[in-house]
Amino acid sequence: MPAEEYLPSTYDVAADHVERYLATDGADGYEFHGATCVILTTKGRRTGAIRRSPIVRVCEGDRYLAVASMGGAPKNPMWYLNLLEDPEVTIQDKGEVHFLTARTATRAEKEELWPVAVAEWPDYENYQKRTERDIPLIICEPRS
Repeated sequence: MPAEEYLPSTYDVAADHVERYLATDGADGYEFHGATCVILTTKGRRTGAIRRSPIVRVCEGDRYLAVASMGGAPKNPMWYLNLLEDPEVTIQDKGEVHFLTARTATRAEKEELWPVAVAEWPDYENYQKRTERDIPLIICEPRS
């Protein structure tokens, strides 16, 4: 597979959401089930393909926060594993594309920033209770 080829999610709901969001610069898909969403783009760690995932929009200053909750599943989402391999990501927020570097928050940073994420999507607390893993909080900062 050529690098930079887009490979849609095998989860149809996510793939359809991304397609609608990108086609309309978020006019369709920005609001989703009571949350506002952005599109996170990573590079597949095995395929090198472009992968896109809708995530809850959480901003803190000029940074975006991403929560690798996967609804409280026992494993981390693939997009999280991808950004561990290649932290250069983009986030499309409506019509704006932000070029960012992602990193997992330290324990102290997560303690400080978790309430910011929960304020945007209160179910993050329920997801954490559902799983034994510590759900990663990712800080996406503008590239220098």
